[in-house]
Amino acid sequence: MCHRACAWCARLLVTAWWNSKTRSVTSPLPSAKVHLTTSIVVYKSEPAVLRATVESLLVAIDTAREAGWLSDARVDLIHNAEPDPAFSALVDALAAQARARQIAFRLLEGHGNVGYGRGHNLSIAQVSSDCHLVLNPDVQLSPECLLQGLQYLAENPMVAALSPAVDDGHGHKQYLCKRYPSVMDFLLRGFAPARVRGWFRERLAWYEMQDLPEDSPSINIPIISGCFMLFRTEVLQRVGGFDEAYFLYFEDFDLSLRVHAHGLLAYVPAMHIVHLGGNSARKGLRHIGMFARSGLRFYRSHGWRLW
Repeated sequence: MCHRACAWCARLLVTAWWNSKTRSVTSPLPSAKVHLTTSIVVYKSEPAVLRATVESLLVAIDTAREAGWLSDARVDLIHNAEPDPAFSALVDALAAQARARQIAFRLLEGHGNVGYGRGHNLSIAQVSSDCHLVLNPDVQLSPECLLQGLQYLAENPMVAALSPAVDDGHGHKQYLCKRYPSVMDFLLRGFAPARVRGWFRERLAWYEMQDLPEDSPSINIPIISGCFMLFRTEVLQRVGGFDEAYFLYFEDFDLSLRVHAHGLLAYVPAMHIVHLGGNSARKGLRHIGMFARSGLRFYRSHGWRLW
């Protein structure tokens, strides 16, 4: 009980300090006039999964617009693979659905596999919206997800980006918010057998911030996941978007830490998504190599923590 009370007091103190320090870091959202853009980077995504992602996004946009929180929206689909007829047919069908709802839809392709962060930056550098959603192609949004997020940003001008509650579609909760990771945390989560991870259950729960309340938002989150990041666009562009030196993995960790200079990150459990993503350590040696290279760059940039 004492620990929870101290954590609650700490959150209040952080909020008060931030409000007194700067109220002009971010601009208030223009209620009922918000312009939302979304970028989705696609590389050989399963068609049915991508379709479900975009369709859930369109429904969430409609819900927020009908509630008076959106004026217009645009979806940018960034295709990092080579063009092919089957994918083009799927895009045409999704674009037709979007335009039937009066939601702009744009396909960016022909640039090759430039990486996750650089792909998103192709969209981020060009938008002039109030809010920008970075979204994975394997995420399904609840109908009120964006409505809840836009309302929270409007009411909390010190917050720069949001992370939602998430499960894997089978009732198992995932934890997108993280404390600063140690090398040991990554080794335990990615490579250790289940029995060994059990020995470090409390440590991993602390790293994954499993202590966050699920009945109210939490602020001052150190790191949020790139599968769903709802930003104030001005902040996202102010930091230059993703660091393009990361081809894959850790680009969301790096971006989260750089955003802290311009606003807080928050966890809003009223926003809900389903994420079908998997663990990089189970995707083969090539992905393990990319993970290791990106991890090395991350620790060199932000500081090593071995244990």
